[in-house]
Amino acid sequence: MMKKIFVFLFSIISFTTFSQKNDSLLSAVYYWDKLQPVKEESRTRRQVLEGKSFALSYFEIHTTTLEPGKAPHPPHVHDDQEELIIVKEGQVNITIAGTSKILGPGSIGFAIPGDEHGIENAGNTQATYYILKYKGKLPVNNERAKQEGGSFMLDWNDLKTSNTGKGYRRNFFDRATSQLNQFEMHTTALNAGAVSHAPHTHVQEEIILVLRGNVEMFIDGKYYKASAGDLYFVSSGVPHNLRNIGKEQCEYFAFQWRN
Repeated sequence: MMKKIFVFLFSIISFTTFSQKNDSLLSAVYYWDKLQPVKEESRTRRQVLEGKSFALSYFEIHTTTLEPGKAPHPPHVHDDQEELIIVKEGQVNITIAGTSKILGPGSIGFAIPGDEHGIENAGNTQATYYILKYKGKLPVNNERAKQEGGSFMLDWNDLKTSNTGKGYRRNFFDRATSQLNQFEMHTTALNAGAVSHAPHTHVQEEIILVLRGNVEMFIDGKYYKASAGDLYFVSSGVPHNLRNIGKEQCEYFAFQWRN
């Protein structure tokens, strides 16, 4: 019995090194197959992370899986948070501030405070998407967000790629928002064996979300492997880089932000 208790406690301690400490998020890797699916009335939800960070007073990521024709809840509004939706699989109909668009894998929707937004499964198979909600540590500046373009949606198929010599890059956006002085998002594809860059640091916090392939990320002196659906969080000032360890090309989202 004591052995079982020890193993259980050790598993909790091991997990916290990849999670949170005193509600402050540490650099970490979150594996898709270790996220606990929770069945709710209208969806299946997987919690990825929740806490605060160097630039954010609140930061939360979860995933939702919907059956055809279903919505997770009625359209709603956030008064002091921004929300980013990233489609993982299936077809969804996203509506933001009265504008609707059907979007597939890799596409995104971004809602600023005050804009009503909602989502439903528009296909005939399951649809899964990531939700990122956050609140900055600085006062909300919705006027700045509107000057930068306000809420928006981007279709993966409409975005162009640029050759990088070791793969390609697809730019999504780089702008100030109501919460942040800079929020930038792109995807990078790396050929087999290629490295993103030498280990480096920057003030921006960063998320790496793996779309396909097998990768290994160096974070603060250690290496962590990941594959499609897995997510890295890298805190401000932490040395990091990424390498494609697979035999095929890999691709991942990278997004950074700062106050």
